[in-house]
Amino acid sequence: MIEQFRNIIQQSRRIVFFGGAGVSTASGIPDFRSADGLAGMAELSPEIVLSKSFFYLQPEAFYDYYRKYMLYPEARPNAVHRFLYELEQADRLRGIVTQNVDGLHKMAGNIRVYELHGNVHENYCMDCNASYPMSFILQSEGIPRCPCGGVVRPNIVLYGEPLPKYVCIGARREITNADTLIVAGTSLAVEPAASFINDFGGKHLIVINREETNADSQATLVIHDDVERVFAALMKGMEGNQNEEERAKGEKGTGVE
Repeated sequence: MIEQFRNIIQQSRRIVFFGGAGVSTASGIPDFRSADGLAGMAELSPEIVLSKSFFYLQPEAFYDYYRKYMLYPEARPNAVHRFLYELEQADRLRGIVTQNVDGLHKMAGNIRVYELHGNVHENYCMDCNASYPMSFILQSEGIPRCPCGGVVRPNIVLYGEPLPKYVCIGARREITNADTLIVAGTSLAVEPAASFINDFGGKHLIVINREETNADSQATLVIHDDVERVFAALMKGMEGNQNEEERAKGEKGTGVE
């Protein structure tokens, strides 16, 4: 399966990656819905605490939960993020559409990133719109406030809020124009983001997830495995092929048969 995946990547020129929580678990960030993820960590579900109504009605409880379960300042990009960066550098990755808010794709160096649910590294004052880093939220107590007195809010989409319009337009445009769409680390259970893949009409749909998804039956290739492990194997194989090609070129240049 890895070899088939590698061949598809090598043949593709307009690749789009659509990722979910399973992309970042290898970086130490738990997913939302597994028994070992956020759903099993607190008395209230993430869907309740991370909702628009809870934010406005119980702001102190919201920020207590948010600091404890949503912020991972030590998290760093893993093999998935690094491979996608290399793919973008080769001008074959047209975009990353992510449901994650951890900012790891941008940290890895990718530019063409569509963050459907925002980014925890971006925070702003709800009164004067001043910007603040993640560290400001972590170092504050209770409800974080700007010197102007306004509440400093994470730039993430809460349950009950619409997705950012222009981010969605860009993401759907890239998916529509892709020749290969890689869907990885997502159960495709969160709408409306999950429905974006219905815009894809290209040649290859690849699905990588530990569990089955609704897109499996439509896919060219389905890999039920850990996403980071799959990409680490993919990267290793492609580096091996590159080394072989470079060695062959060197031997040809020196007249070695």
